[in-house]
Amino acid sequence: MITIKKIKAEDTYPIRLEILRKDIPLPYEFNGDFDEDTFHLGAFKNEKLVAVSSYMKASNSNFKGIQYQLRGMATLIEYQGLGMGKLMLEDSFSILQELKIDCLWCNARVIAVNFYKKMGLQTFGEKFELKYVGDHYVMFKYLE
Repeated sequence: MITIKKIKAEDTYPIRLEILRKDIPLPYEFNGDFDEDTFHLGAFKNEKLVAVSSYMKASNSNFKGIQYQLRGMATLIEYQGLGMGKLMLEDSFSILQELKIDCLWCNARVIAVNFYKKMGLQTFGEKFELKYVGDHYVMFKYLE
């Protein structure tokens, strides 16, 4: 059974480190992790935390209204492809709508673009490179 729960920032660190920062000289602790407006979601399979995502109030001048940025979505390798990311994003959409947030955006790795498109996000602008991490697109979704 898979459940999605709010978790603490530090609960995200082992998975961020393993999946997003392994052998990369970038921090796995993000600016904004402990901000009052920030929330983190975890996907649990049989009570084991197997996927994480973080949502931070952050504005991008390309989008309108009150905005949040999705950061640090990661799933342990052996649990990828089982719908953890989809479930976390669906929960985040509900939470953000309750908070009256207009837009969710992120810097999506190229490998994740199709996943985000299936979840209703659109690309914005040109592909860009983040040092040590690779090519990304800005993606966004207006929440109704």
